[in-house]
Amino acid sequence: MTFLLAAVEGGLSMDFAQNTPLESLTLYLFFAGTVGMGAGAIYFFMQFFNVAPQYRSAMAVSTLICGIACFHYSKMTSQYMSGEAFPTALRYVDWLFTTPLLLVKFPLLLQIKKGAGKLMAQLIVLDVLMIVTAFIAETSAIGSGAWWGFFIVACVFELAIVAVLYTQIGKAIAKSPPPIADATRVMRYFILIGWAIYPVGFLMALGGAGEYREIFYNVADVINKVGFGLVALAGIQALTKEGPGGGVKTDVEDYPAAA
Repeated sequence: MTFLLAAVEGGLSMDFAQNTPLESLTLYLFFAGTVGMGAGAIYFFMQFFNVAPQYRSAMAVSTLICGIACFHYSKMTSQYMSGEAFPTALRYVDWLFTTPLLLVKFPLLLQIKKGAGKLMAQLIVLDVLMIVTAFIAETSAIGSGAWWGFFIVACVFELAIVAVLYTQIGKAIAKSPPPIADATRVMRYFILIGWAIYPVGFLMALGGAGEYREIFYNVADVINKVGFGLVALAGIQALTKEGPGGGVKTDVEDYPAAA
């Protein structure tokens, strides 16, 4: 049996007393995930004109990430409530759109000029390959050769992403204003540590931990999307301050553009 086809028997009720405690907690966290992503999208959108123009593209990407995730979480909530299946396919569709955008934030925040297109393409290709191979593993019989094989390949692609972030943007970080450099270093930990949660969640399928895995993923998703965006925004806000006339004044001119 694949985890994609595992189902909650019958539908779930909005009256949480009619569900098991574990089902109610899982459903609650699907609702919380939807609200959290939506709130994140609205907040980042509202901050768009409160940051220096050169960082507005990064804020737009943060808004897109949370907005896309909010839409998918609303669909995942409905599917889980129906009792038909765990929303694994929808979750991978969400990751296919949002995880490349998370990686694109690095060159945008660092204002990389030379080689930015190549870096973005490298990160996006590795990310898409990671998601696709992980989904193939997910739809394979649990514990089968294909399940393990594609899972390992997906992990290799994830490690390759981490390697790129830790070997190719160091000079750009060094040339960036300290608040941006600090934010970027923290964001790399989101990828190194935060994304390591997902292979652990994948392996939870071996124990048939359906709802536990959904809870695990829901909490991790909000942290890795909304939290990631908040760290980037904090770095931008530490660099950007309001001028006496109400316009945005930034200290970024004191630092050379990253090559």
